[in-house]
Amino acid sequence: MGLSYCAAVRQGMDQWNTHYHNTEYGFPLATEDELFERLILEINQAGLSWLTILKKRDAFRRAYDNFDIAKVAAYGEQDRARLLADAGIIRNRLKVNAAIENARRIQAMGSFRNFLDAHHPLDRHAWTKLFKKTFVFTGGEIVNEFLVSTGYLPGAHDPDCPVYHQIIGSTSGPQR
Repeated sequence: MGLSYCAAVRQGMDQWNTHYHNTEYGFPLATEDELFERLILEINQAGLSWLTILKKRDAFRRAYDNFDIAKVAAYGEQDRARLLADAGIIRNRLKVNAAIENARRIQAMGSFRNFLDAHHPLDRHAWTKLFKKTFVFTGGEIVNEFLVSTGYLPGAHDPDCPVYHQIIGSTSGPQR
């Protein structure tokens, strides 16, 4: 079995993963657009390394209007073509379509955070089933990483990781 994310970072992982681990992974997100961003990044990571996504993150933000849900939900064919031509992001038609469709579904539900909070706590299997029913391009690994990375499921950090104690010590820590 490989190293945990925490152990890999302690052994000198790259700067992108180290920063993400220490400042974002497992921390609750403040805004609807941040939740949407994380979902879209997790979808785009499917089949690729997280390092690839982290390196392209700024390009994703530019391409998807800072993950503004209303703007992405309004994308039409011209935007879809623009995204598929953008070498700075992952140019996969299914993933681009998922971003647009999921923005529309989030916009229709009113609040992504309220949706998540209304269904919390669920176990991983129940979450996966719910996400597959509600969104597109959301398999088990995508759902698990999205929920762990945003604090809706436990397991982001090893108990001996200093970040674990930082998150647990916050008032809005994991396992809400």
